[in-house]
Amino acid sequence: MKEKVNNQVLFDQSNYDKMKSEVPKYKMITPSILADRLRINGSLARAAIKELLNDGAIRIVAKHSKQEIYTRATNTEA
Repeated sequence: MKEKVNNQVLFDQSNYDKMKSEVPKYKMITPSILADRLRINGSLARAAIKELLNDGAIRIVAKHSKQEIYTRATNTEA
């Protein structure tokens, strides 16, 4: 039987700073990866991704109705 994880539903200051500094360096970013690495719940992970996307720190790779994949923002031109 799998253990229930106790993920945070709100950011504390240290976790927020970690999200702002480390997540844009990840090669692949999904809500699942953020929830696992930062110990936050899924809706908070989606909100964090939306904030990083608006800041220009990450960019979208693929968007599907069930899963969104992002990567770090690089200066690539289309």
